[in-house]
Amino acid sequence: MIHQTWEKSETIKKIKCVHADAKKFVVHHVLTPGKVYDVKNETDEFYFIIDNTNRIGGFKKDYFVEQ
Repeated sequence: MIHQTWEKSETIKKIKCVHADAKKFVVHHVLTPGKVYDVKNETDEFYFIIDNTNRIGGFKKDYFVEQ
């Protein structure tokens, strides 16, 4: 149940959004290209960040570059 405390957990690193052009999902409402986000958790395929809704969201790594 670690996902319940991610919002309050320490930031692992910072990443910059490079695009919000998704093929299957609508992400342009919650990601802003050029904005830097705090990574709260990470897997092989996803970053879990505080998105534009101020909630945790999981996004594929190809939307971002590491700072």
